[in-house]
This record gives sequence, C-alpha cells and structure tokens, in this order.
Amino acid sequence: MRPGRLALEGSGNGDSNMSRTIKILLQTTIPATADDWSIARFGLLAKLLREERGVDGQPLFEVATRDREMLGSPDPVLSRLDSSDFDEMWLFAVDVGDGLTAEDCTAISNFRRSGRGLMVTRDHMDLGSSICSLAGVGAAHHFHTLNVDPNGRLERDDPYSTNISWPNFHSGANGDYQNIELRGPIHPVLSNPSSPTGAIRFLPSHPHEGAVSAPPDQDARVIATGRSKATGRPFNIAVAFERHGAGGRAIAESTFHHFADYNWDTRLGAPSFVDEPPGDAISREPAAMADTRRYARNIALWLGGRDP
Repeated sequence: MRPGRLALEGSGNGDSNMSRTIKILLQTTIPATADDWSIARFGLLAKLLREERGVDGQPLFEVATRDREMLGSPDPVLSRLDSSDFDEMWLFAVDVGDGLTAEDCTAISNFRRSGRGLMVTRDHMDLGSSICSLAGVGAAHHFHTLNVDPNGRLERDDPYSTNISWPNFHSGANGDYQNIELRGPIHPVLSNPSSPTGAIRFLPSHPHEGAVSAPPDQDARVIATGRSKATGRPFNIAVAFERHGAGGRAIAESTFHHFADYNWDTRLGAPSFVDEPPGDAISREPAAMADTRRYARNIALWLGGRDP
C-alpha cells in the first residue's frame, strides 16, 4: 500500500483480495450540485466498473466516486492525489474554468508522473478549462479562450445551440450514437473481439463535443475520430498517451458525455439547462451500447497497466 492512503466512500478494505484490483477514482471538478453534472450523473459508469470480474471471478476494479470540495481552495483529495493509493483517476472537468487550483493541478500532474493512469475529459467551448495546467495531458485539450487549437477551425460547428460557440462538434443528439473512425493501428482501448471488425465502432453522441489533439512533443496519438452530423467535418474524439519514462498512461477525451448516464439512458435525466431534444437510438441498438461499455472497461484496464 502506498503511503498516505485516502479513505473515501467506495474504497476497499485493504485485504488480499482487494490488492488484486485496480483502484479507480471517478472525480468531478465541481462541488456536489443536484442540477449540474455532479458525479451522481455518472452512476452507470461506476456501477459497470464495480461489477466487472476477472477470469478468477474477483472484482477487476475498486471504484471511489466524489465531487470536489468548495471552489477557490485546494481540494483535500485532489491536492494530495499523488500521496493516495489510487492506480488511476478519471477526471470529469465539468467546471466553467475554476474547478482546479494550482495545488490540485500539481498533485494530479505528480500522480501521473509517478506512473499512474489519468483520463481527462471536458466538453464544449471553455467548459472544463481548468485542466489546461495539468502536465502533459492538459496540452491535449483546446478551448475557446485557453490553449486555442492553432490548427483548428475557429467557428461554430453546432448550428442549433447558438448560445454555444466553438469548439462544439455536433456528433448527434444526446441519447443517440455515432460511428467512430479508428486512426492508426487499433489501440487497446478500442479493441473489441466481439465486434465484426475486432474494434469498437460506436460511441454515444453529443450535440457539441470539445476539441482535443496530440501534443507534438509527447508520446501521444489520436486513436479515434468522429464526424459532425451538421457539417461533415472530422474531429478528434480520443488521444492516447503511452507510458513514457516515469509518466503513466493517459487519455484525453473530447466530451464527458461519452460516459454520462443521460447519454447511456436519457430516462435518467439531465440538468435543467440541457434543452436540446434527446434521441433514443443507443437504447435501441445493442451493439452501440455494448461498444460503449466495452470502451469504458478497456480504458479502466489500460490506464491500470493491463492491456485489454
């Protein structure tokens, strides 16, 4: 056990069985708020990972879930993440730019430098832009006013939600799914032996996904792209960072809606400010939902140091 283990609701009891699991923290960058994208709105993801079993019948993952504490001061967990015993963190950057302090970013960066895994996702425009200061993976995320993509089209892609500016790639309605395109050799997080192609083909769609790219000075590459259903423009969905030196594996994802309850099952509802008409195609297409679950499982295994 690493020193300074943080006791969180949902964490294990430290027995020998738990030592064989991958310890995951699912974390948002906002305080718990009922009418927002708090961690409670990622409950299906947490349930899926908690129920996964290895060939020996034992749990693959031990999952803790939390929102951050009060804004404006270092979070008691995030600012000491590097001294925790988590193997990986999934960071859902759902803030408006104030979700992480300098102390939080330093500890998260050191967490990955220690060899552990990190998945960082955000959404359109400047949503989640507090992640820009994260070492390595922060540079993969482009926003409207911070770390603007020098090679991007700086114009609105989603023509329907006119109050949301670029980047906002329209991959479809919440509750529907999109066809994804693989880039380069099939990455382990996109493998699916049950698929006709041997790879994941579908992910949940969202009316306005954000922008990610592979930083040229790092061991990272774009592994999957989507295509706007409004303009036909291609956009990056996921960037994978390989383990390099002491740095752990990481994923930069274009939108947290690939993992949100509402995008897996719209009957579970969304915050009141979500006003786009939802779809229901993903609930009617078993292959799309199976790919989505497989993608989450693959990411969790890969970030934990195991190839799916």
